Amino acid sequence: MPKTDLAREGFFNDNAAAAMQAHCDPPETSPLSRSIATRVVDRITYLLVRVLICVVQSLPRSTCESMARNWSDFLANRVKIRRHVVRDNLQTAFPDWSSDQCRDVARGMWEHLLLMVTEIAHAPRVIRKTTWRKHLRIHGMEELVRALWLDRPKVLLSGHFGNFELAAYLFGIFGFRIFSVARELDNPLLDAFVTKFRESRGQRILPKKGSAPDVALVLEENGVVGLLGDQAAGPRGCWVEFFGQPASVHKAISVFALTSSAPLLVCSATRRGRLFDYDLRLEGMIDPLTGGPEVANPKALSQWYTTLLETAIRRAPEQYWWVHRRWRHRPRKAKLIRSAA
Repeated sequence: MPKTDLAREGFFNDNAAAAMQAHCDPPETSPLSRSIATRVVDRITYLLVRVLICVVQSLPRSTCESMARNWSDFLANRVKIRRHVVRDNLQTAFPDWSSDQCRDVARGMWEHLLLMVTEIAHAPRVIRKTTWRKHLRIHGMEELVRALWLDRPKVLLSGHFGNFELAAYLFGIFGFRIFSVARELDNPLLDAFVTKFRESRGQRILPKKGSAPDVALVLEENGVVGLLGDQAAGPRGCWVEFFGQPASVHKAISVFALTSSAPLLVCSATRRGRLFDYDLRLEGMIDPLTGGPEVANPKALSQWYTTLLETAIRRAPEQYWWVHRRWRHRPRKAKLIRSAA
């Protein structure tokens, strides 16, 4: 649905439609078709991933936990994957930390990511309607369930923290149908494989590219849209404070909530220690219909949910994806000030 159609329907104004298009329809990449060599590499990569998943599924979970601890040090300190990005991010977020503290969290992050892979691989056998209570404690359950059952549009927000994939999987087991916006993987075979897992318990995945009409329809029909709120939106994004530093977020997230009067729920899924041992927490909820300074405009609402995500990350910093270049852009005013200095 083009922007003019969204505005004509009265569900979104021009600014909201533009923000939606910017969030869901990023600039197209090169129109050249994928080469034969690329398709061959895609297929080989896909086969390797499938073999790896089969191996992980065949191993006892205790063995997977031990392997995750052993391999995390190798990835953090031997292979040094994105080591400088992780180090710079941690020094930005925690300027008072020593190098040893940063190193420990970096290693813990890789352990967490490897444990995430294990949990995703084993989830269909472990997490079921009859077993989820063994693995999960829900904080704010009554308020969360009451909000999700409202006959109104809802926006469910999280970040690259904890096991957000497992959290979305759990909502499907609970019977809530969530439409999550996610960027398609470059490898179409892997993308189809990951999407199949995500949708295996009722969640529906909307691709970032071209999903604006679907998002509008979900909200119009009082559905739930799931989003990740910590992705860098570039120099033209909405600038908020994240760990004391300016960071850009997508305006569309707040626009979705404000223009449709949708309650915005911020959730997290934090591992307590062992595999499949989680706290699912409602970090906060805000309703645009109640008013207040937090919902005065998209920037205020963006700062509200960013602060909640930061609070959650501070509780378990090793479970955040520090591999993202979260502060790679600076606001234009800051650039001008530096230039003048």
